[in-house]
Amino acid sequence: MHAEIRIWFLGEVDVAHIIVVGNEKGGAGKSTVSMHVATTLARLGHKIATLDLDLRQRSLGRYLENRKTFMQQASLDLPLVQLHELPEIDADSLQPGENIYDHRLSAAVSELEPNNDFILIDCPGSHTRLSQVAHSLADTLITPLNDSFVDFDLLAHTDQKGEKITGPSVYSEMVWNARQLRAQAGLKPIDWIVIRNRVGTQRMVNKEKMERAINMLSKRIGFRVAPGFSERVVFRELFPRGLTLLDLKDIGVKQLNISNIAARQELRDMMKALNLPGVDVDI
Repeated sequence: MHAEIRIWFLGEVDVAHIIVVGNEKGGAGKSTVSMHVATTLARLGHKIATLDLDLRQRSLGRYLENRKTFMQQASLDLPLVQLHELPEIDADSLQPGENIYDHRLSAAVSELEPNNDFILIDCPGSHTRLSQVAHSLADTLITPLNDSFVDFDLLAHTDQKGEKITGPSVYSEMVWNARQLRAQAGLKPIDWIVIRNRVGTQRMVNKEKMERAINMLSKRIGFRVAPGFSERVVFRELFPRGLTLLDLKDIGVKQLNISNIAARQELRDMMKALNLPGVDVDI
């Protein structure tokens, strides 16, 4: 992994703040979180570029393509976030032992950093070389997590009661390795935020156990906990048109229902909790 690629820019130009959205499990809401963070930053006037490292499924890429198509068909002028592809690298140019995916990602970051305030990288829900490298580049790492012990196992293993942490998971170990690489390269520590998605609204035993376990683990391995999105039909309805919660009034929705208002507040709370540099959340 090549965390040192960013040293090329230090002291030369202002570099973009890199946001990585990742875990190693699908269905946790990574692309939904990525889309809302990216478009919110664009609405607030920040220059942002995105990379989708899920080269097969491309959920974020599809989301952004849907947005562009819908805007053209409906003659709408909404904040548009650019998706950038990884450049091709000539394999003959590599030194023995060098990985082509390292160079593809470093080339993309090199091109995007000088002209953007933020670069958001959406990782696949599996362990890949690209995902490894991306995590080592993260200034802010966002890990969406469904509120269940099935997803919690991504971070750490627990006893049968879900009350005692017995050891870290392979994903937590990957983040630890990324942190070590950044330290060796002289880069600032990763600000790791675990976002709890689909948290139940009612007081339940499982919900309370999850909260205790996550809070305990956050102190042990060093991440912050932030609120995410509840399970809402609106997110499934927004994807085909590439829309976000902040676009509803722009497309003619004059009266938001209670669920939509609550979802917008969840977005505000999440963005405030991320505490991104130079971002004044007023949405």
